[in-house]
This record gives sequence, C-alpha cells and structure tokens, in this order.
Amino acid sequence: MLEQTINIDRMEQAVALFGTFDENIRLIQNEYLVSVVCRGSELKISGEAENVARAVKVIESLLSLLNKGEALSDQNVRYCMELVNEGNEHRIEQLAGDCICITSKGRPVKPKTLGQKNYCAAIRGKTVTIGVGPAGTGKTYLAVAMAVAAFRAREINRIILTRPAVEAGEKLGFLPGDLQSKVDPYLRPLYDALFDMLGAETYQKYVERGNIEVAPLAYMRGRTLDDSFIILDEAQNTTPEQMKMFLTRLGFNSKMVITGDITQIDLPGGIRSGLKDAVRILRDIDGIESVMFSAKDVVRNKLVQDIIRAYESAGAKKPKGNA
Repeated sequence: MLEQTINIDRMEQAVALFGTFDENIRLIQNEYLVSVVCRGSELKISGEAENVARAVKVIESLLSLLNKGEALSDQNVRYCMELVNEGNEHRIEQLAGDCICITSKGRPVKPKTLGQKNYCAAIRGKTVTIGVGPAGTGKTYLAVAMAVAAFRAREINRIILTRPAVEAGEKLGFLPGDLQSKVDPYLRPLYDALFDMLGAETYQKYVERGNIEVAPLAYMRGRTLDDSFIILDEAQNTTPEQMKMFLTRLGFNSKMVITGDITQIDLPGGIRSGLKDAVRILRDIDGIESVMFSAKDVVRNKLVQDIIRAYESAGAKKPKGNA
C-alpha cells in the first residue's frame, strides 16, 4: 500500500476537481481502486503503487487543465484517464484553450479530444478536409462551428451545408408539403447545429440574405462555389459519382469539409460509398487531409463509446463470408 500527497493551491480548485457530488473523484477511485481524501490544501491518494501513480498523473493533469481555465466534466475526466493509461499524459495539456467560436447562448465551442483538435487544425490549414469516424465524435458540429467562425471573421461570404437525401434503413414514403418541407427531415442535424451557433432569428436573417444555404446534395450540380465554406454531411451515403460532382464544385477562396461514418452506410446493396473512394483516391493530394476519429473521440454519453467498441469487436470476430 502506497500513499502520495498532492498540494492544491486554492479551495475552488479542489471543488472543481471533485465535481458535483464528488463524481470526478469517484471516477478516478473506481478506475484505479484507490482512495482519494482531501485534507485542507492536501489530497492524499492511497492504494497499490502502480494505481496510485496513475491516479496522481490524472489528478495533476486535471489540475493543470483547471489552471488554464478549462471546466471539468465526466467526458474529459474519462479521456484524461484513457490518455494516462496509454502513457500519453504529456499530451493532455494540448486540450486546453483553442476556442473555436461562441454559441448564441454564450457557450464556448472547443475541441474536447486530440482527434477533434487535429480535425480543427486540418480544417484551418487545408482546403478540403475529410472527417471519418463514428457517431458522437463532433464531426458535423465542429465543422459548423469552424464555418461560423470563418463567416464571423469575414473570411468567407457564405456557409453552404448539404447532405444526400438517403433514408436510414427504412422507407418513409411520400412526405407532405412543398419541396423544402420534404427535404427538411434529412437536413435537420445541420439546422440544429446552426441554431445552436447563431440562434434561430440570426440564422433566419442570414438565410434570407443568402449567406446561409442548407440544401440536399442534388442541388449542388452545375454550380461553382466561390468565397464559401461548404460542408457535406453523411458523406458515406454518396455514390462515387455524387462525391466527384460535389468535390468539383470547389471555387476560389473556399473550404470544403466532408464528414461521414463508413460503418453506417445506407446505400442499397452493391453501390460503393463515395466517401470510401474519396479517402483512398485523394490521400496523396496537397491541400486535402483525411482525419480518422475513433471511439476515444466520442463526446456523447459513455455508453455510446461502449456501443461503438462492442460493434467493432463483433465485426472483428465475424467470420469472413458472413453477411
């Protein structure tokens, strides 16, 4: 049994570290089977030597994030533990700072994982960025945040968001209303992200001015998109022909972000995904970067990570030749 002590400078640091009802510290105690006790300005961590060493690294990393003004949550506490378990605790400080934009409710939007940070860096530095990964990794949300930040900085004049109108495994039949009403259900995630960033009224104002356009992929044919930030969402459901058509819309002073999850392809059997082809065909072109997310980059409920890993494991065990 080993005991180690960490000094805490300010009481508010200890409060933030422990979290609501001590939930942050309980996560660390349960992960490493250690005891963490706060006595005045000292934290005492006791348990098996290796576990104590890891718990200390996690706590020191979390205190470092707090010192840089970061808020702690269940998600980033778990992520810090994962990095420490992999021996990458030196990379935790990279998570601090880097606010992309402020939402309509005053909340800062920041990358929460190293994968998300690399994704945002690629969007800043490249003309075309392809983000591939499972649900909940923030691919679409961060792309919209980057688009709004570029628009507010007057780097571009328009934000264009599009996605293929492909149903997710079930036939919805004929939908009521005019053409916009029919395509709106497919574009809802894009609306949600824009409403969060801008607020409904500001969003509507920019739509009326033509600064923001949300449209199905079919509307892109024949256009040249200059001075625009263009996001193609759910790109796994494009055909190779649709993907080529979309990529060749790129005009001057424009950026493109393409997002998708190749494990959730809803195309009819026998049709190749344009996203898979694009990652392979474009990998050696300057100005284009592909960023691959993993289950570690999921920032939704922890169960989403567990679900993704379970499916990955089941897929790896499935005998070849099975449907």
